[in-house]
Amino acid sequence: MKSYLDILSHVLENGVEHEDRTGVGTLSVFGYQTRFDLREGFPLLTTKRLPFRWIAEELFWFLSGSSSEQDLRDRGVDIWQEWADETHTSRFGRKPGDLGPVYGYLWRSFGGDYPNRNGVDQIARLLHEIQANPNSRRLIVTGWDPKSCDEVDLPPCHTLFHFKVEGEHLLHCQLYQRSADAFLGVPFNIASYALLTRLVAHVCDLTPGEFVHTFGDLHLYNNHVEQARIQLTRKPFMRPQLTLDESLKGGGLQGLLAAEWSHIKLDGYKHHPKIQAEVAV
Repeated sequence: MKSYLDILSHVLENGVEHEDRTGVGTLSVFGYQTRFDLREGFPLLTTKRLPFRWIAEELFWFLSGSSSEQDLRDRGVDIWQEWADETHTSRFGRKPGDLGPVYGYLWRSFGGDYPNRNGVDQIARLLHEIQANPNSRRLIVTGWDPKSCDEVDLPPCHTLFHFKVEGEHLLHCQLYQRSADAFLGVPFNIASYALLTRLVAHVCDLTPGEFVHTFGDLHLYNNHVEQARIQLTRKPFMRPQLTLDESLKGGGLQGLLAAEWSHIKLDGYKHHPKIQAEVAV
């Protein structure tokens, strides 16, 4: 995961001080890209410990189409709780726990009249197109809806992802992320989209290729700078290996939506200790 350490180094060396909505302040750069070959192991950060089950459960929550923070909490994951309390939801006339049209809703009902599920199921469309029209250049899921982006406390940061089938068997994915918290968020995002790519390839009988991560505003919060410097002193370990249950293979949309934590096996995850840092809300 040297490529992730390169991200931190790039921001520290080239970042410009920037005010932000949280009031914490950042070092920010605009425009950056990195790549991970998923055939060379799973890109789960090793220079600090990451809770991979949380990452997987959040992805499954997105894929379910839910916008209820309680649904994620029921999976044992509380990483969205800061945006789900009454202070944050009442601004939009919603009850605590109702996050509004966030990722899951946008992926599964884009353009719908929230909370009604009457929009476009982009995940179903994606899986259908990969299997029926693999040469398509339109294998895209977008999380940015100008109609609803101001109706949630935290509009999608990982904004649009685009798949490409190369030849007959290789599946690549590129993510455009408009806003990226380099220390806390980006390691989660890398692992989440690498897992999504692995899952989509698995249920479509394809081989995972590259995950390409393209950033808009890439930043380190001012209260994460020292933690980033500590992380840069650590030598990465080998990437772990990820295996998906054969019961999902070739299962298409139904296989993807049926995926759960018990279907994932992660071997050889050796890591340095966790580095504590506060989330900027």
